[in-house]
Amino acid sequence: MIVGENVEDVTIAGQGAIDGNKVFDPTGEERMRGPHTIAFVNCRRFTLRDVNIVDAANYAILFQASDDVDVRNVTIVGGWDGVHFRGAPDRWCKNVNIIGCRFYTGDDSIAGRYWDNVVISDCIVNSSCNGIRLIGPATHLIVDNCLFYGPGQQPHRTSGEKRRTNMLSGISLQPGGWDKTQGPLDDVLISRVTMRDVASTVTLSMKSGNTAGRVTVSGLNATGVYRSALSVESWADAPITNVVFRDVNVEFAGGGTAEQARQPVNSPGVDARLLPAWGVYARNVEQLTFEDVRLSLALTPRRSR
Repeated sequence: MIVGENVEDVTIAGQGAIDGNKVFDPTGEERMRGPHTIAFVNCRRFTLRDVNIVDAANYAILFQASDDVDVRNVTIVGGWDGVHFRGAPDRWCKNVNIIGCRFYTGDDSIAGRYWDNVVISDCIVNSSCNGIRLIGPATHLIVDNCLFYGPGQQPHRTSGEKRRTNMLSGISLQPGGWDKTQGPLDDVLISRVTMRDVASTVTLSMKSGNTAGRVTVSGLNATGVYRSALSVESWADAPITNVVFRDVNVEFAGGGTAEQARQPVNSPGVDARLLPAWGVYARNVEQLTFEDVRLSLALTPRRSR
């Protein structure tokens, strides 16, 4: 609906609403998606403030290869991804702030790859997919003081007639999870976050061609976690270098069986999966630190027949 390319010093400010009207396009992506609501490419100093975006026909906000972006006090309801931003191997998105926003999305609330110097803070995130899904490299990423909760108020529109609403990962860091996006994941801080009724809290999985340095989770409180509490996995030749969990309190839904605990672990797909560990699952990690970490079960395991 609104497209900008090679522009600088642009502001879209409210108050007001931009309505995507759930435009259905049988020739579009997944044979149903219509236009993105706001899309901009190779832009500088772009500000979006104090507006509502409702019923986007695809992504509410999409930007590529752009720097100095500030999305502040924006409410996004419905549609697919809320804010999706992508750089490229030789052109990362730099200096992005997403502050004080509210997401009620059918797909990922915030997603993308090739990020540098990104701050996501003081947001409310409700999704029928993932809260934050990083599908490629990122450096200097901060996620602070955010609430993630399910089930989604807006359905996942591409999940068939049943239109599922369960929320998947609160924060999924999966460089290389969708396609080959080689590069580092490093200097990531996730702090002061609360999660409720999510498939997994923080999922970190790395594929071949990617590297992961320091990732710190400090101040996480979660209840109703129903697939995997915490997982850190490298499926690349190189290990994940340094992961710290500090001041973490996670209650796993539990109720699993001994048979589920014996299941083999294969390389992850794109979504959180059951793992044969109700607390923490780690694979190929060089240094894993726990400081003041409390794990609990809501239901004790069931005996297999």
